[in-house]
Amino acid sequence: MVFSSLFFIAVFLVLCAGALFLARGNVKKQNIILLGFSLVFYAWGGPLFLLLLGGMTLISYVGALLIDSTEDKFYRKLELFMTVALMLLLLGFFKYAGWTAQNIITLFGLDQTPPKILLPIGISFYTFQLLSYVADVYRGQVEAQKKFWMLLLYAALFHQCIAGPIVRYSDVEAQLKDRTITKEDLSVGISRFATGLAKKALLANLCGEIASSLLSKTSLESAAAGSVFLGGLFYMFQIYLDFSAYSDMAIGMGRACGLRYVENFNYPYIASSVTDFWRRWHISLSTFFRDYVYIPLGGNRKGKGRQIFNLFVVWALTGLWHGAAWNYLFWGLYYFAFLVLEKFVIKPERFQNTALKILYRVGVFFVIFFGWILFYFEDLSLLGLAMKDLFFANGIWDYSTTLVFKNNLFFLPVAALACLPVIPACKKLWQKLSQKIPALVPVGAALDMVTPLVLLILSVIFLVGNTYNPFLYFQF
Repeated sequence: MVFSSLFFIAVFLVLCAGALFLARGNVKKQNIILLGFSLVFYAWGGPLFLLLLGGMTLISYVGALLIDSTEDKFYRKLELFMTVALMLLLLGFFKYAGWTAQNIITLFGLDQTPPKILLPIGISFYTFQLLSYVADVYRGQVEAQKKFWMLLLYAALFHQCIAGPIVRYSDVEAQLKDRTITKEDLSVGISRFATGLAKKALLANLCGEIASSLLSKTSLESAAAGSVFLGGLFYMFQIYLDFSAYSDMAIGMGRACGLRYVENFNYPYIASSVTDFWRRWHISLSTFFRDYVYIPLGGNRKGKGRQIFNLFVVWALTGLWHGAAWNYLFWGLYYFAFLVLEKFVIKPERFQNTALKILYRVGVFFVIFFGWILFYFEDLSLLGLAMKDLFFANGIWDYSTTLVFKNNLFFLPVAALACLPVIPACKKLWQKLSQKIPALVPVGAALDMVTPLVLLILSVIFLVGNTYNPFLYFQF
């Protein structure tokens, strides 16, 4: 079940909202309802994987209680190590065992078939959340949760358990215990959900269809450079619109339930540098690796050589976190290389010349673009073919590229603008005008009420009969 499915919108979400409304004013009842619906939601993708989610939560629950009740530093570290190791072993088995076996078979030329291990939906997200919880208990930043079902609620919340954002227990601990849902929470939450759904249904799906057609094996065999560039551009739009849409819907549903989740995106394609891009893209993942890997390894406190090594570890793990394939590892190390260059060689923050800043932003755009090309192709032979085409193996432009471009002449700039902070800028401008022209205030209020409804209706219309409706980050 995905947020953009008609069943989720028309049945699951309506039933959950109704049950929460009946339990209004009673946080414990609301939590029990949220847990019940979350377990049903997660079990929808495979009931057996519910046992894994419960088992990993139990490991974290017991580990945190042991750490919290132990005073001896050595034993606290041992309990932390054992808990984290067990969690990572489970994650590694389900996510990387098949890939590792395949690489061993290929390396040694064995006549074997690698095991087929089904990847549990969202395992990377809820594992990282539970790891952050155990680490924060060890650091004394939060108290160990005494009620198992409350920790399970934190891990399983259907808003964000299968594709983020990665919510830290410390951010929602107080809200899980006690919260009040205001009219503003409901209004902002519904509006945010509608915006995310529209982003997904009206924009990301079409971007994905175009990208898939242009970057397919058949197309790449004779594709002109312009065709691959357009395919890469539409995929670049798709992955942002798709993933940020999921985060918008998760944050919106959480807000409507009185839970405030961290922002996960901040218009990454306007980044002034590669470093800035990663401050804006998948923020909850970047900060997780910073706080739980980079800083504990020593960060930048132990000299330049050690800092570079720490960055290497972080970005290798960042790549592998996204999937068990070589292209994801290369993608992580690709960003490692550019980040090291920026930090120690280029140092773009020192640029004073406006033209140089603009030129560097253009360069950053192409770094991101080629990064997504690398990210897209798990089959390295297809990656090689795409790169060959990009460098004019079959010419710069052809008739089929012209046809795709003309057919999407209107949609392309719309998708591009949706990736930029145009709407927030328009809202700020409207607020300034409203201060000067009071008559605009009720117009703005009316638009705030009507826009979410219009977006919901349009989204449902687009979703009816649409067979292409994936969420990209489910696979990670």
